[in-house]
This record gives sequence, structure tokens and C-alpha cells, in this order.
Amino acid sequence: MVIARHCGLNRQLPTMVALDSRTRPLAWLPMRKQIQLCGVLALFSLTGPYPAAQESLVSELQNQLIEEIQRDTEDTRGYTGREKLSARVLEAMRSVPRHQFVEDYGPRSAYANRPLPIGHGQTISQPFIVALMTDLLEPRPDHVVLEIGTGSGYQAAVLSTLVDSVYSIEIIEVLAESARVRLERNGYDNVWVKVGDGYHGWPERGPFDGIIVTAAGPDIPQPLLDQLKTGGVMVLPLRRSGGAEDLTVVTKMSGGSYEARSALPVAFVPLTGDH
Repeated sequence: MVIARHCGLNRQLPTMVALDSRTRPLAWLPMRKQIQLCGVLALFSLTGPYPAAQESLVSELQNQLIEEIQRDTEDTRGYTGREKLSARVLEAMRSVPRHQFVEDYGPRSAYANRPLPIGHGQTISQPFIVALMTDLLEPRPDHVVLEIGTGSGYQAAVLSTLVDSVYSIEIIEVLAESARVRLERNGYDNVWVKVGDGYHGWPERGPFDGIIVTAAGPDIPQPLLDQLKTGGVMVLPLRRSGGAEDLTVVTKMSGGSYEARSALPVAFVPLTGDH
């Protein structure tokens, strides 16, 4: 029995998340080769010998994933205070093709309700956590949102279907570039990605209606709080002194003060940078 870590609900699971022994992560390839291979894989997914069968499988797996997310939401309502997620968020989760953001994995792994390694010590978060963080952000169609930690681009894609625009910062250049390619290839044209230290935010694009942070640190980054609009919401994992982490919802009040509440015990990759 091991603890499920890396951007997911912190609970006991029967097996550790692992790479398929028959595949190798794209991260070992040079960037240009990664992009070329991503394009080939995407093309094959559209023109393979049984596209109708694959489309049917993906649809079935997406429906199963939504059911699992709903069950997890019910199971954790004592922590989160949410008995269900909004219909808009669930539809966003259903509509975004997660398999296009984890090309190293087949559809069954892509739509499993668990985090997956994406190379460089990073992961794509558990779908339930993506859905919950998105719902806690309370996104509206006119919102401008900042994401810290682009990763594969999946969280940004989900947000892009719910808000006006998404600005996303990734500190690892190869991940930022591959995420940008995926987002453009899949038509998410209201997402902007840049390489940088997310701790400092993106002040020239702020202030933001919402900020979502996908890596854990010991405190709320002051630059991000400064770039959040009054009444805006930030959702981020915070590491307590003992090492445990809590998914935290921060609401900015007038005068620059804020209110924070814990929503769920979680485990994320650490926030890195020069701060």
C-alpha cells in the first residue's frame, strides 16, 4: 500500500502510478523531435485503421471518468463543502481530449482518474483534482485567469473552455513549448504560455479574476496576491510545517487583505524557482 502523490488526492491506493514498460516518455527526445513525434501521434490518432472504434472508446472512457469525478466529489464533500461540481465544469472535463495531452499513454491510461508522469519530474494532475480546483475557482465566461505550472497544458485547456482567456507560466522550457504546441494543435486559441518563474506571476497581463497554482509551496506568493483582483479567487496547494499539504482557497478582500480556507488534503510536486 502506498500513498498516491504528485498532484492528486492524498489517499491510499493499491498501486503506484508508473510508466508503461513498453513506452518511453517523450522527454528524452530533443525538443524538435518531440514536436515532430507529437504531430505524428496526433495524425495517427485521426487516421488510424479504426478511428470510429477509437472514438467510441474515448467517449466511453470520458463518461466513466465523469462518473468517477462525481463519486470523488461526493466522497470528499466533508472537506470541500461541495456535494457536486458545476455542470459547466463537468462539461469542460468531458469535452477536453485528455489523451491529446499525454501522448505517451493509451486512452485507458489517459482517462484513468489518477496523475501521470510527463517527464522532468512533473505530472499531469489527477482529473478529479483538476475538476475540483477549476470548480473552486468559480470561473465565469468573462474571466481572465492566470495558471502557474502549465505542465502538459491540460489544466489550461479545461480553463480555456470556461473563461475569456488563460495566461499560463511554466518554468521548464521543454514542457512550456510542448504544451504550447498541444494547445494550438487542439484549437485552444485563448491560452498564452510563457517560460518563467511562476512565483512572480505575469503582472503586465493582470490583474486576474482567478489564479490557479499547480505546485506546492510553504506560503501564498505575495506577487500573485498582488495581481489578484479584489474579490478574486486563488486556488493553490500549501505545505504545512509538518510536510502535509492542503488545497487552499484564497479570496482577496478590499484593502489587500485576504481570507483563506483549506479545502482538501492533497500531494503536489513542489513549486520551484529562484524565490
